[in-house]
Amino acid sequence: MTSAAIFLTLVLLAFIAFVTVRQRSLASVSGDTSKLHSLPRHYGYYAAVCALIPGLLIFFVWVITGKNIIEGLVISGLPDGLSAQYQEQASLVLNRIRLAVENPASSEKHPDILAAAQQFHALYVRGIWATFVLAVASGVGGLVFANYKTNPDFRARNSFERVLTILLILSSVIAIITTVGIVASLLFESLRFFQQVSVVDFVFGLHWSPQTALRADQVASAGAFGAVPLFTGTLLISLLAMMVAGPIGLMSAVYLTQYASARTRKIAKPVLEVLAGVPTVVYGFFAALTVAPFFRDLGEAIGVEIASESALAAGFVMGIMIIPFVSSLSDDAITAVPKSLKDGSLALGATRSETITNVILPAALPGIVGAFLLAISRAVGETMIVVMAAGMQPNLTANPFEAVTTVTVQIVALLTGDQEFDSAKTLSAFALGLALFLSTMVLNVFALRIVRKYREVYD
Repeated sequence: MTSAAIFLTLVLLAFIAFVTVRQRSLASVSGDTSKLHSLPRHYGYYAAVCALIPGLLIFFVWVITGKNIIEGLVISGLPDGLSAQYQEQASLVLNRIRLAVENPASSEKHPDILAAAQQFHALYVRGIWATFVLAVASGVGGLVFANYKTNPDFRARNSFERVLTILLILSSVIAIITTVGIVASLLFESLRFFQQVSVVDFVFGLHWSPQTALRADQVASAGAFGAVPLFTGTLLISLLAMMVAGPIGLMSAVYLTQYASARTRKIAKPVLEVLAGVPTVVYGFFAALTVAPFFRDLGEAIGVEIASESALAAGFVMGIMIIPFVSSLSDDAITAVPKSLKDGSLALGATRSETITNVILPAALPGIVGAFLLAISRAVGETMIVVMAAGMQPNLTANPFEAVTTVTVQIVALLTGDQEFDSAKTLSAFALGLALFLSTMVLNVFALRIVRKYREVYD
């Protein structure tokens, strides 16, 4: 028995409940649906929900807490010597137990570990079968309850919609709790970091070198955590990307909506949006193997020194990558402008270009701002292209011809591999994430103010 089998069983049970109760509702009125309070499918939907939700709740409880409970039971039964080792090396002992469970032919020879693995496997099998029985029993109980409630006067549609409302509210609450949890985790770990490093040094420091020394007598043994070079690199590459994606994306949207024929639009729009489906690692290869050498050779030809890894190459390729975001969303915003505005402008004698610049684009400005904001967020969060085309060396410069790095690249570098979450080096990743989150939030607030200001004029 597997978790997937339990889930598929619950889905099948819900389908059976839908078909059974729907047919029962029809049979209760001899097929005359006018005598039913709700449509037959609403009776089926209500039965499917009654059969599915209780079982899913039990299933999710098992998925979330099952292994943790079993691990606790196994650890509590370890011999004293191994239990003492667990207190010091918890992850190592658990990994050895898990490896022995998943791969019985592994090189594990410790008898206590093997015994713990057997106990883990036995408890897991019991737990998943107990989950299966409870989930199916609750599903069958829900089916029986829905079948009992089915009669011509039962308000199945109202009951089903009430359940949907509750599910939507729960979804919203989960989204809010998730957001709060993300912010809280960033804030908590960042406060731990700022207990070791001054906020002033982090915000205004001009040197980033989180590699702490191994000996106290080494130079800069405490490391340097000035984040200014990282945010400068992020801003520089994002600016270069928007200088490429902004004009091209917006102008392509204007052309496709105002000038292109229906046949041209039908071909060009999907081709342009294909760029959004290309993996970022492919863009990274393109930037490292084609664009960066091209800019370097071009610089040599005109007497300008351009590094093999430069912000220019990364920003250019990133701009190409986010063109579909600007183009597609701007296209939707321009298309949503009422045709009466365009017709009225043309009727008053304005040319097509004057209508576009003075009527259509201002009216579509909220959507266009949203498109640019999404593109900027995409550029700020990009990592792979920067690693492959701009490098990982922090460099405080505004010169696009030099190598730089970004905040996201450093976060990945800091959290790669086995890390101790007590050192300033690792905790600095959370401080960078918090700073990036606050910067993006300020940008969002600023953009929303612009959108509201102009939306009041054109709504």
